[in-house]
Amino acid sequence: MVKKRSDIFYGKIILFGEYGIIFDSMALTIPFTHFHGELSFNNRYNKFKYTDFDFANNSNAQIEAYSAYLRKLINDKKLDLAFNFDAFIKDLDNGLYFESSIPQGFGLGSSGALVAALYSQYALNKISGGRSASKDEILKLKDIFSKMESFFHGKSSGIDPLNSYIQFPLLINSKTDIETVGIPRNKFNGNSAIFLINTGKPGKTEPMVNMFLENCQKPDYIDVINNQYIPLNNSCITHLINGELEAFFNTLAKLSKLQSTYFQNMIPANYMEAWAYGNKTNDFNLKLCGSGGGGYLLGFTPDIKKSQSYFKSQNIETVTVYKSSRD
Repeated sequence: MVKKRSDIFYGKIILFGEYGIIFDSMALTIPFTHFHGELSFNNRYNKFKYTDFDFANNSNAQIEAYSAYLRKLINDKKLDLAFNFDAFIKDLDNGLYFESSIPQGFGLGSSGALVAALYSQYALNKISGGRSASKDEILKLKDIFSKMESFFHGKSSGIDPLNSYIQFPLLINSKTDIETVGIPRNKFNGNSAIFLINTGKPGKTEPMVNMFLENCQKPDYIDVINNQYIPLNNSCITHLINGELEAFFNTLAKLSKLQSTYFQNMIPANYMEAWAYGNKTNDFNLKLCGSGGGGYLLGFTPDIKKSQSYFKSQNIETVTVYKSSRD
């Protein structure tokens, strides 16, 4: 039986806007259906369920700890949300866990998908997801999700669970202006693609963000962020959404080179050679996917076959996540 789309919650990729979003830059996120999760019950209670027993138990324990946090948040009136705790606790006692293929610590929204799933299942009078959600409803959801996800990160923008719950690309124009958008595949040549590179180690968001904020205390650095990085980031988003191929890749090349200089500490050292090769040839360009320090790197190319050939020669595996549909 094929599950309903509303029962499955996807990971996310932030194409543009990492770090800049702290200063209210534009951002663009997409749901990544290759990695996903769903609420389930472990195999102690379902003899026809076959899964990783230890993973299920650990997930159940984590969600139980989260339930206490969420209840306190609501009781302290820090979160305005009607939540069916009776059903939630009963399900936890019966082995509720989050069956997920989303890797943790790789910037793909593992905790966001869990938060979206719990809201969908147990929130009362919940706002419907999908493209029918209004801008006001999207902002309300973002506020709810930022508080719900704070258990996992200390502070959350709410964008990850919002993307997982809405299940469409999100254009963040500012903190108070978010909308669903489409990315026009047919305006690009048939070889253009977006891909991921797995660095093989998880990244930790908090130390990377702290490092960035410390750098921003330096006048020269914050000047680059405000007057170069954010404008390039915003232009990339605009060109991509408008299907302006040449302008997009030209601007992206500048953004990639800027990141290789001013975000170098966030880039795993053993991938700097590939990054530089892309900047030199423009066969592809790499950028951070999330906060960096590990996890995934994000790549854009006008010729996916040519790029794949290079990475294969370097024993680097790529995963194509988006490809133009034009022949």
